[in-house]
Amino acid sequence: MTKEFECTREVVLPADPDRVFEAVSTAAGLTAWLFPMPVPGPGEAVAWDPPHHFSVRVEQGEWFNALDYTIDGQGGGSAVLRYVHSGVFMDDWDTQYDAVQQHTDFYLHTLGQYLEFFDGRTATYIGDDPGGLQGPERSAAEDGFDRLRRSLGVGVDAAVGQEMTLPVAVPGPADGVVDYAAPNFLGVRTANGLYRFFGRNAFGAPVGLSIHLFDLAEDPGTVRSAWAAWLEASLT
Repeated sequence: MTKEFECTREVVLPADPDRVFEAVSTAAGLTAWLFPMPVPGPGEAVAWDPPHHFSVRVEQGEWFNALDYTIDGQGGGSAVLRYVHSGVFMDDWDTQYDAVQQHTDFYLHTLGQYLEFFDGRTATYIGDDPGGLQGPERSAAEDGFDRLRRSLGVGVDAAVGQEMTLPVAVPGPADGVVDYAAPNFLGVRTANGLYRFFGRNAFGAPVGLSIHLFDLAEDPGTVRSAWAAWLEASLT
């Protein structure tokens, strides 16, 4: 049975409206905080009014998925983003709705981290679009994300601001700081990247990982292989 949903947020971002608009409306921008995807341009989007309003919608039969971004400057090099994600879930509405709400908070936080620490730098996404690298099926168990955090060396009580060393020094550097900590999500920021860990076992799927690396000189495939091997070895 289909049922519509809507997820709304209002966040202050550390960038002016032009930079926020580019981050949410271009493929290069989305690669830096979400994941790579084709983006409709002027004449294709539902709304295209840079730098204040961008909206897209995809439909197929009774299903649709829509994203709406309204951006207002507030001086001092910052902007307010009003974000609305709406659409239809075909089944398991409660679980999918909970997942969207929690993922939204994590993604928008990552957007803020990108704009504050890496804006203007070329991003490379490491993962399998759109969900990132996926852990082994065993990691879908109830303790899957707890095991991942312990393997990272931060434990289940990881806190924002906690310094840590990533277990895979590819491409390096391996030293980072926890920038997001929630029961089902963990974010780690290094000098050259944003590492996003997803406890999707809470929603019936294996845990996951996506990485946004900036000005990457190494082969992305080498980075992907190293982290995929770590997931497999740590969580099997």
